[in-house]
Amino acid sequence: MSDPEPCRIKHEDTEEQIDLKESKTEDLDETEEKHPDVKSLSHSQSFPCLQCGKSFRHKGHLNEHLNIHSGEKPHTCDQCGKSFVIKEHLNRHMKIHSGEKPYTCNQCGQSFIYKGLLNKHMKIHSGEKPHTCDQCGKRFLYKYGLKCHMKIHTGEKAHTCDQCGKSFTQKSHLNTHMKIHTGEKPYTCDQCGKSFVNIRCFKSHVHCHAGERAYNCDRCDTNFSSEKCLKEHLKVHLQEEPQLCSFCGKSFLHLKKHQKIHSGVKNHLCLCGKTFYTSSQLKRHQMVHTGEKPYECSHCGKRFNQSGAMRVHERIHTGELLYRCTSCGGKFTHFSSLLSHKKNKCPKS
Repeated sequence: MSDPEPCRIKHEDTEEQIDLKESKTEDLDETEEKHPDVKSLSHSQSFPCLQCGKSFRHKGHLNEHLNIHSGEKPHTCDQCGKSFVIKEHLNRHMKIHSGEKPYTCNQCGQSFIYKGLLNKHMKIHSGEKPHTCDQCGKRFLYKYGLKCHMKIHTGEKAHTCDQCGKSFTQKSHLNTHMKIHTGEKPYTCDQCGKSFVNIRCFKSHVHCHAGERAYNCDRCDTNFSSEKCLKEHLKVHLQEEPQLCSFCGKSFLHLKKHQKIHSGVKNHLCLCGKTFYTSSQLKRHQMVHTGEKPYECSHCGKRFNQSGAMRVHERIHTGELLYRCTSCGGKFTHFSSLLSHKKNKCPKS
């Protein structure tokens, strides 16, 4: 399957992982409530921090605060060895080991370790999405989700594979990609024993055993075994009308990519000396040198160096007919078959 690049991949962090990341900020806020600044107190005595100017009611609170500046983490978990700046954070951490989840949702019954996690969970029931992207308007339930999304606009890909150089917006996407190099396939089908790199491929495979085709296209009434296959199919409807190239008069579904040929500029250079019109062409070519075949058929395990080649191959297993003749209603597996049909065989053309 294609490398998950995400925030398309949904290989996304789980809801609980996102909650845990965001709860750190909330934990810190709650700690500051327990160690309030002297300005909000009626008591005249205070203990100021000489490094940042913050003041505390009790000297013990000041001493814990100073650990932030020193980097000292004196409170250590006796079960896993993780250390914390503040004892209250250790106490909360211990609930992970004890399995204690004292905060329960009154709408669905799900329980949580921290109150902050419950508060964030409640937004699911309210439908609230308070975090909005200021560039495209997309809204998110969690601040961490917005932070990941913003990398799409900035182009930031801070997580790089040390084996092939490919970069990713999220560390979780890099971790999934690394399984290609290690050969790790942690998800195994209990019906046929086949293993998969990621859970998305595994779930798609399970549908094949069940014979389920629960995903329906509302444009042509075709059913698919996975959401991924349906999304891929919908692109056909979005791009059904080819666009005309003003340079050569030919029509293309991806006109902008084609027009780079007319510019004559090949500014993407491989170390072997070959040049290419686009970065995607260069990346595909580089797999010839690396031998990398990152795209795996979820049905038979055959590997490909291009995602498009893999998708075409998978139609052998799924029997999907993605291309429909608008004249007679005939359906075809490949776009080339549809073109041939329209040219030579369609009874209504």
